Amino acid sequence: MSLLTLLPFIVLIGAMFLMTRSAKKKQQQAVEMRNQMQPGSGVRTIGGMYATVKEVNEDTVLVDAGPGVELLFAKNSIGAVLTDDEYNRIVHGVEHDLKSDADLVPDDASSLTETDDSAADAGADDKAVDLGKKDTADEPADDAPAGEAKTDEEPKKTDGDSEAK
Repeated sequence: MSLLTLLPFIVLIGAMFLMTRSAKKKQQQAVEMRNQMQPGSGVRTIGGMYATVKEVNEDTVLVDAGPGVELLFAKNSIGAVLTDDEYNRIVHGVEHDLKSDADLVPDDASSLTETDDSAADAGADDKAVDLGKKDTADEPADDAPAGEAKTDEEPKKTDGDSEAK
């Protein structure tokens, strides 16, 4: 056999080797991640459920999915171990800005000059704003004379007979 005939088989075997190697590497990383779980860690299962780890055993994990809800999962069913910030952001909707722990600046400057009592009173005194679309038929046209507007508004009355036959 010539080398040219064996080349496709060699390439195919090499591709299979590379694919299995990357799959084994990912599987090993997942095993390490599951072994690093500790009670109190936030996790996501492969089914997409978020919970807090309560107890870690050799092959199983006891998680707290909510008040009074404890579930027992196989370790293989844990899809990801989340950081505290990521877990709180997803489950509780808590955004934590690591750059600045200072007070947040409000969107408008009016709350900077008012006290809490005056801001509450000002909100109660505001008149309701009508955001509805105004009907142009209700308002008289400013450009047209009053006589023309009046004749356009009145419909013509007929007996039901049509002149065109």
